[in-house]
Amino acid sequence: MGVQNSSLFKWVLWFAVITAFFLIGFIIGWFARPTPNGRDGASRSYLRNFLDEMQADNIRQHLRKFTRLPHLAGTEQNLRLAQQIRDEWLQFGLDSVEIVPYDVLLSYPNQTSPNYISIISENGNEVFNTSLSEPVPEGYENISDIVPPYSAFSAKGQPEGELVYVNYGRTEDFFKLEREMGINCTGKIVIARYGKIFRGNKVRNSRGNVLNLNGAGDPLTPGYPAKEYTYRLNVDQGVGLPKIPVHPVGYADAVHLLKNMGGEIPPNNWKGDLNVSYRIGPGFTAEFATQRVRMNIYTNNQVTRIYNVIGKVRGAVEPDRYVILGGHRDAWVFGGIDPVTGAAVVHESVRSIGKLMNRGWRPRRTIIFASWDAEEFGLLGSTEWAEENSKLLQERAVAYINADSAIEGTYTLRIDCTPSLHTLAYDVTKQIDSPDEEHAGMSLYESWHKKDNWTGDRDAPRISKLGSGSDFEAYFIRLGIASGRARYTKNRKTERYSSYPVYHSVYETFELVERFYDPTFRKLLAVARVRGGLVFKLADSQLLPLDCNEYAGSLNKYAHSIYQLAQKHQADLLKYQVSFDSLFSAVANFTTAARDFHDRLVHLDMTNYMNVRMVNDQLMYLERAFVDPLGLPGRPFYRHIIFAPSSHNKYAGESFPGIYDAMFDIENSKDLDAAWSEVKRQISIAAFTVHAAATTLMPAA
Repeated sequence: MGVQNSSLFKWVLWFAVITAFFLIGFIIGWFARPTPNGRDGASRSYLRNFLDEMQADNIRQHLRKFTRLPHLAGTEQNLRLAQQIRDEWLQFGLDSVEIVPYDVLLSYPNQTSPNYISIISENGNEVFNTSLSEPVPEGYENISDIVPPYSAFSAKGQPEGELVYVNYGRTEDFFKLEREMGINCTGKIVIARYGKIFRGNKVRNSRGNVLNLNGAGDPLTPGYPAKEYTYRLNVDQGVGLPKIPVHPVGYADAVHLLKNMGGEIPPNNWKGDLNVSYRIGPGFTAEFATQRVRMNIYTNNQVTRIYNVIGKVRGAVEPDRYVILGGHRDAWVFGGIDPVTGAAVVHESVRSIGKLMNRGWRPRRTIIFASWDAEEFGLLGSTEWAEENSKLLQERAVAYINADSAIEGTYTLRIDCTPSLHTLAYDVTKQIDSPDEEHAGMSLYESWHKKDNWTGDRDAPRISKLGSGSDFEAYFIRLGIASGRARYTKNRKTERYSSYPVYHSVYETFELVERFYDPTFRKLLAVARVRGGLVFKLADSQLLPLDCNEYAGSLNKYAHSIYQLAQKHQADLLKYQVSFDSLFSAVANFTTAARDFHDRLVHLDMTNYMNVRMVNDQLMYLERAFVDPLGLPGRPFYRHIIFAPSSHNKYAGESFPGIYDAMFDIENSKDLDAAWSEVKRQISIAAFTVHAAATTLMPAA
C-alpha cells in the first residue's frame, strides 16, 4: 500500500509540474504576443524621452562651434568640418559614419582679377565701380578665406551696354517691357531687384541662365554620380551653365546705378524703397547719356572634390527600410542662419538619438543622417548621393526630412511637405511646446494654428507645397520619396521682404542668431523637435504614419485649381475640345481607393507581420506612383507629375506642373494648334498617373 501511494504521489507531482509549465508558458506567450499597441506604446514613451533630451543650450553650442570660420564647399575648412561632424557622430553612438566624396564642377572668383560692375564714360574711363567685398563684422576682422559676393558659374566677360531696370526679372516683367513698353533687352545690361523668384530664373529670363540645372546635379555628369569612373562632359558643355555674365550688388551700389537712369517711370509696384527716382531706361538721363555700364566678370569654374557625411542607425525590425534626415553644411561664408541653424539642429538630433540608444532603444527602421556638401552650388552633394544610391533608395526609402536653415523669421512655424505627411505633421506639433512667449502653455500646433490658419477648405494650420531650392529635390521630385521640411518663418502678411535681410552675406554669424533671431534658442529647439519627431515616428511606428486620404483631398483641390486656370481660355477650350473630365475621373477613383484603403487599416491584423509589411509598402510606394520616368517636358530629372518647381520660379512648388507649363502664356503662342494639343497631352499624362496611383492602393489579391 505504501508503494502504491508513493507511485500515485509521483504521478500527481509530475502532472502538477507539467501543468505548471504549460500554464507558465501560456501566460508568457499571452503577454509576449504582438499587439497593435505593444511596440507603439513603448515607442511613444521613447519619443517623449527623445524630444525632452534635446536642449536649446546644446543647439546654441553646436551653432557657435560650426560658425567660427568660413566653410565654402570645396575648401579645406569645409573638409575639416566634415571630419569633425563624422567624429562627433561616432562619439554620439551611431552604428556607422562615413565621409563620401564626389568630384563636381564648382565656381570661384578669380583671386587676382576681382568681379565688379562699372559705369564708364564715352572714352571708356571708369567713373564708378561697385564694391569688391563686404566690410566684415566686428570680431571677424582677422579671419581669412572670406569670399567676396559673386554669382557662381557666371559666364566670363566684359560686356558693355545701356542699363535697363527689369523689376524682379520675372517672366511677366519681361513680357510687360516688350509688349507694353516696347523695350527689348537684347544687347542690354539689366538690373533686377532681389526677391519673388529664384535668382537663377531672373538670369534665365534675361536670355540666359545662372546654373539652371533642373535637377541634373553636377553639370558635367547629369544623371550619374560624379565619381572617378564617371564620364564627364567638357566644361563648356556642362548642363545648365549660364551663357551671360551676372553679378550681385548691394543696395549702396544699386543706388549709384539707378539714380541717373532715364526712360519711362515704371508702375508703382515696380518701385522699391531706395532713395532714387525709379526709371526703366534704357540708359541714363540726357546729362549722362554718353555713359554706359560695363560688367567685369572673371569667375573660374573647376572640378573640385566635395564631401558628404553619412551616418546610420540600423533598424531592429526592418533594417532595409530607410528614413533620412539630411541638411547641408557648406556656406558662402559663416552660414549663421543658412545652413548652420539646420546643421546644429541635426547635430542635436544625432546626440539625442545616441542617448536613447544607450538606454536600450533601437528604431524599427534604419535612420540615415546626412550632412550634405555643395548645396549652395546647385544641391550637388545631395543629388550626387541620390544618383549613386538611386536603385537602393527607390526600393527602400520611406521618407526624407530636409534640414536646411531652421529659422528664416521669428513669427511662427512653417511646414512644406507632401500631402501624405500632413496628418503626421499635425500630430507631432501637438506634442511640442510652443516657443512663442505670447502663447506660453500652448502646444506648437495651437500657436501655429492661431498665426497661420489654413483658410477656405479646412480649419488647420497652413501647410505649403514643396518647391525646390534645397536638398529634398532629388529625393522627392526625381525619386518619388515622401518628403517634408520645417522651419520658423516670418509673418508673410506683414513682412514683405524676401528671405531675411542678410541672406547669404558675411553678416550671417552666430551673433545674428543669438541677438536678433532667437536669443533663447527655443525656436530652434522647437524646429529640432518637429524634424526629429517626424523622423522618429516614421522610423519607429509599426504602421507607417502616411495618410493617403490627405493626398486624395489635395489632388482634388489641385485638379480644381488647374481647371479654374484653364477657364480663362473658355473659347479655346471649346475650339480645341480640351476636357478635364479624365483628370477629375482619375481623382475620384483615387479618392475612393484611398478611403477604402484606410477602412481596411481599421481591421488590419497587426499581429500578422506580413500583412503589416504589405500595407506599409503600399504606403511607402504611393509617392513613387506619381513619378513618370520620362520626366516633364524639357526637364527630364523633374519626374513628379503632381509636384515640381515652377518653370518660372524654382523656389515655388507648382501642382500638375506639366499642365500648368503647357498653358503658361498660351494666348501668345505662335502655334495655337500645337500648344493646345500639348495641354491635352499633359492632361492625359496626369489622368493616367493619378489612376495608376489609385491601383497601388488596391488589395494585393
